[in-house]
Amino acid sequence: MLRHVSTEVSDPALLVGLDTPDDAAIYRVTDDLAMVQTVDFFTPIVDDAYAWGRIAAANSLSDVYAMGGRPVTALNLVGWPRKLDFELLGRVLEGGSDACAEAGVSIVGGHSIDDSEPKYGMSVTGLIHPDDVVAKTGGTPGCELVLTKPLGMGILSSGIKEGVTSESTTAEAIAIMSTLNKDASGAMVEVGVAAATDVTGFGLIGHLLQMLGPRVSARLQWDAIPVLEEAIVLAEKGVLPGGSKRNLDAFMDDVDVTDMDDARTAVLFDSQTSGGLLIAVEQDRTESLMRALEARGVAAARVIGSLVEGDQHIEVRG
Repeated sequence: MLRHVSTEVSDPALLVGLDTPDDAAIYRVTDDLAMVQTVDFFTPIVDDAYAWGRIAAANSLSDVYAMGGRPVTALNLVGWPRKLDFELLGRVLEGGSDACAEAGVSIVGGHSIDDSEPKYGMSVTGLIHPDDVVAKTGGTPGCELVLTKPLGMGILSSGIKEGVTSESTTAEAIAIMSTLNKDASGAMVEVGVAAATDVTGFGLIGHLLQMLGPRVSARLQWDAIPVLEEAIVLAEKGVLPGGSKRNLDAFMDDVDVTDMDDARTAVLFDSQTSGGLLIAVEQDRTESLMRALEARGVAAARVIGSLVEGDQHIEVRG
C-alpha cells in the first residue's frame, strides 16, 4: 500500500539505506568513520515496568550490534497516558538507563507524547568503520548458522500477559530479553563473519529468509535450536501472539516443516523481542566464533544449521 512513497536516495555517503533489508542505516562521515542509525519502540510485554524499560532498550540497541557497530548515544521515545502513574514511567526510564549504562551508551535526550497506551523505546546512534559493516545478506552456501539466544520469547510474553507462564520461566525470559547483544557482536566482529541479523518481530524464519541471497537456501536442525521448553508447552495450548500468527501466514510458503508438529513450527515463526543474533559464518571460522562467544559468556549460542545452494527456501529437519 506504500509503494507510491519514494525511498530513493542519491547521497553517495549513504552506505546502507532502504534499498536493502538491513537492520540499521549506515552513513559514511569520513573514510574511516560511519554512523549507524536505528529506532524501535513497543507497548509493554511484561508486567514489571523496570524490566520492560530494560528490555525495550536492549532491543533498540540490538540493531546496531547486529551490524557490527558500537552504539554511543540514544534518545528516549515515550508514549504515556496521563491517567497512568508517572512513577511507573520513572521505573521504565530507569530500566532503559541501566541497559544503556551497561552498554556504555549516553542517553542524550528524547521526546514524549500523551498516548492512550504506554509505549517506550529508543532512537540509537552508533559508530563503525565503513569497511567493517556486517550486512544481513552476504552468506554463501557452506556457511554455518549460529543463533545466540533461545527462541520462544513471543509465546512466553503472551503467556505472561495471560497469567499462564510459570514464575521461573518468566524470570528466565526476562533475563534473556534484558541481555544485550554486545558480547555476541564483539565475538563476531573479532572473528569476522559473512552476515548477521538480530531475531526480532519476524521470528527466526522471517529473519533468516531476509538473509538469503540469490541462489541461497538454508537447512536448519530443530534439535540444535535453543528454545525455552515452556514455549512449546504453551504453543500446544494455543498461546500465540498476533505477530507469530502473521509470520506463519506470511512465510509458510517458503519453508519446508513437514517433519515438525504445530507447536514446534509455531516456535520457529515466533515473533521475538530482543532476540539473539543470527550469524552466518564461514565453516572454517565456526569453531573460532564459538570459542569467542563462550569466552564472552554467550552460553546459549548454538550452530543451528547451514546455508546451501537453492532458491531462497528454508528446510527444517526434525
